[in-house]
Amino acid sequence: MRLTLAQLDPTIGDIPGNLERARRAIRAARRGQPGGGGASSLIVLPELVICGYPPRDLLLRDGFVAACERAIQDLAREAIAITAIVGTPWRAEGPRGVRNAAAVLRDGAIVARHDKILLPGYDVFDEDRYFDPGSAATVVDVDGTRVAIAICEDLWRGADAGYASRYPWDPVDAWAEARRTSGCDLLVALSASPFVRGKDERHMALLRSISARLGIPVAQVNQVGANDDLVFDGRSAIVRPAGGIARLPAFVEAAVTVSPMDGGTVPAGDPGGADAWSSMSHPADDADAETFAALTCAIRGYVRKTGHERVLIGLSGGIDSAVTAALATAALGAGAVQGVLMPSRHSSPGSIDDALDLVRRLGLPPPLRIPIEPGHAALGGMIAAAMPGAGAGITDENIQSRLRGLVLMGLSNGTGALVLSTGNKSELAVGYATLYGDMCGAIAPLGDLVKTRVYALARWMNASFDRAGFSAPPIPEASITKPPSAELRPDQCDQDTLPAYDVLDDIVERLIDADAAPREIEDALVASGRLPAAEVRRIIRAIDRAEYKRFQAAVIPKLTPRAFGRGRPWPIVAGAGA
Repeated sequence: MRLTLAQLDPTIGDIPGNLERARRAIRAARRGQPGGGGASSLIVLPELVICGYPPRDLLLRDGFVAACERAIQDLAREAIAITAIVGTPWRAEGPRGVRNAAAVLRDGAIVARHDKILLPGYDVFDEDRYFDPGSAATVVDVDGTRVAIAICEDLWRGADAGYASRYPWDPVDAWAEARRTSGCDLLVALSASPFVRGKDERHMALLRSISARLGIPVAQVNQVGANDDLVFDGRSAIVRPAGGIARLPAFVEAAVTVSPMDGGTVPAGDPGGADAWSSMSHPADDADAETFAALTCAIRGYVRKTGHERVLIGLSGGIDSAVTAALATAALGAGAVQGVLMPSRHSSPGSIDDALDLVRRLGLPPPLRIPIEPGHAALGGMIAAAMPGAGAGITDENIQSRLRGLVLMGLSNGTGALVLSTGNKSELAVGYATLYGDMCGAIAPLGDLVKTRVYALARWMNASFDRAGFSAPPIPEASITKPPSAELRPDQCDQDTLPAYDVLDDIVERLIDADAAPREIEDALVASGRLPAAEVRRIIRAIDRAEYKRFQAAVIPKLTPRAFGRGRPWPIVAGAGA
């Protein structure tokens, strides 16, 4: 038996486009690859590939699921002399009337269907809001090979995300029983499992464990690309009980054809035409390389899938705007990234020089230079005339930031380019950001990276510039080494207001990523002598109070177990005892 796994990059709601992607993949598997042997017996595509994942409330729109069903019936005409297993929503009996299904296509017809059994309702997942669960394991015959079907959580049971199992039973038990009673030779799993740093290792450990437990090969095909706040890394794989693995690369559409029962592997081409297969290969052999690949994928996916071509970035000479610009350049090309310098009376000559050095290093178009001093003076005077004394202090600082946001959004309106917000997770956590100012933008690529990880990513890009696709180190050294400052008042430094970033980031990662109790965090930092108890409590209160800002923030690509946004629906108004 020959099996093709095709990891595809669907766009949510683009049923015709997703259908065409699936068609190309099936045709390629059906005819075999040049120099790669004969045709496949079976091709498996990702979870909900016909509608894209996650479809969210599109599933509630009248006619949407029916359109997906028509697309599957159309796709079945491609399944001649091959079996295709394809993810799609499907209408069925139940309180919600929809299942997350895998349709089995053969000889021009839908011959079977597996309905996802375990529906996650944690973190970014809300499948239990939309779908009714399946209740039984499904096994189909493909040219004499008994193939069991799973969909994502049926296999992972939350363990891949670091959650203890919250389900009353394990579908692996049902597959084991099917193997004992009626025979089961291969397990295939359709996934749309979002990227999280470190999750791939847990995926592979689970695949090995299930393969060894069942005594059969296990093949898993995962969605790739970015949709909204989620990034999908692909990394589809097949694991055999005796050892032996075949992998697809990370963050690119690709396909591989394998002979799962004997372990033979035949490379197959990218369903779109370019050969992307690399045996046991992915670009994530360290955390910074993985972060770089995920964020460039997130930017590229968001910009292109929303129909845009170019982006605007306010360049301050600081580390956040430099890293954001470098990521955008890697994702879209230098010609698609327009930098904007907006100096004020407080901008240092060094910061302007660093921004210009960044433009030169990245090969960006000449930056736009729009000083904000005339607007700053005029708006400050307007406010002071209406309410004497009101325009000083933090108000004056925020006027500058909001003027920069106004300039960027005005340029966006005039050019059609998207604004990228440059804020990081540390700033968003404590509210060290200005609503309608530096928070302006369509997407915040660094919004799930704490400040110390931003610095680490900058150093990795400079040390591995050729690997990242640059011709020279992209980040000016001064942007890395100088003390961080918003430059909104004379001699300002971030640490005038915040603890050292290594300490702040420890609090943020404990409180947000690990959901640790505030008292536990306080005790740990006090015991280590890193911060007084009152200061720890001040920071934690600031994190809770800043939720109203985060509620209005740009889209934040998810990189960690707990990103701000959909995966952390925190109340805006919460009492001090929360």
